[in-house]
Amino acid sequence: MLAIVKTLSTHRQLIYGMVRREIQVKYKESLIGLGWAFFTPLFMLGIYTFVFSEVFKSRWNNVIPTSKADFAIMLFAGLMIYTFFAECLLRGPQIITSNVNYVKKIVFPLEILPFVAIGSALFQLAISCCVLLAAQLFVNESIHVTALLFPLIILPLLLSTAGILWILAAAGVYLRDIGQLIAVLTSVLMFLSPIFYPVSALPIAFQSWLRLNPLTNIIEQTRAVLIEGHTIDWQTYIISFGPSIILFVVGYALFQKARKGFADVL
Repeated sequence: MLAIVKTLSTHRQLIYGMVRREIQVKYKESLIGLGWAFFTPLFMLGIYTFVFSEVFKSRWNNVIPTSKADFAIMLFAGLMIYTFFAECLLRGPQIITSNVNYVKKIVFPLEILPFVAIGSALFQLAISCCVLLAAQLFVNESIHVTALLFPLIILPLLLSTAGILWILAAAGVYLRDIGQLIAVLTSVLMFLSPIFYPVSALPIAFQSWLRLNPLTNIIEQTRAVLIEGHTIDWQTYIISFGPSIILFVVGYALFQKARKGFADVL
């Protein structure tokens, strides 16, 4: 942990610069620029809300919602967490293979590249959160003060995501098929996460299995602090930190061990 913290502290300006450049390049040549960061989540929200509330007649917690807007807000809260995680996972296997020029530079800290991917996805998550709060203010005419706890909610997710990206980045160098596998798993993960339904809507026998999904508690706690005005379930939150830290440290250790062969393979 000390080595990781030292690395991040030493190269924080480099990480910030690379994240900023990546965001600028992503929207540089588009007509509305950063407007796409707002338009994309709103568009997807509209599509999913129409399909699940109108076509499939979905209910929230087995009760007809007071309005389609309420359903949309609940849906969007889960969708923005999933989108952040999925975007990071899909980029994981290509983090090293798409930056071969950095591998050949002995002094370049390859271990920071996953944080560049996380930073770019985190920027989109922040915008999505602002869109959600704006919708909450418009529909319910209030924003709960518990929304300030949201950064704490996603902290375990950030640690887990970094650990997973280190593993995927290293594996992607030696196993090129892993990218296709992650694409399939990411699609499956959408429907195995409580995005379109609450955990309580499932039979009790399946609820415990669903909670094995690392996104389940994050999505539920996100809805609790942003939409329902509840505070963090501290017992669940503290318990979730253990696996997150372990995955974070193990991922870093595996990456550092595997990086010795990157130059030979690439």
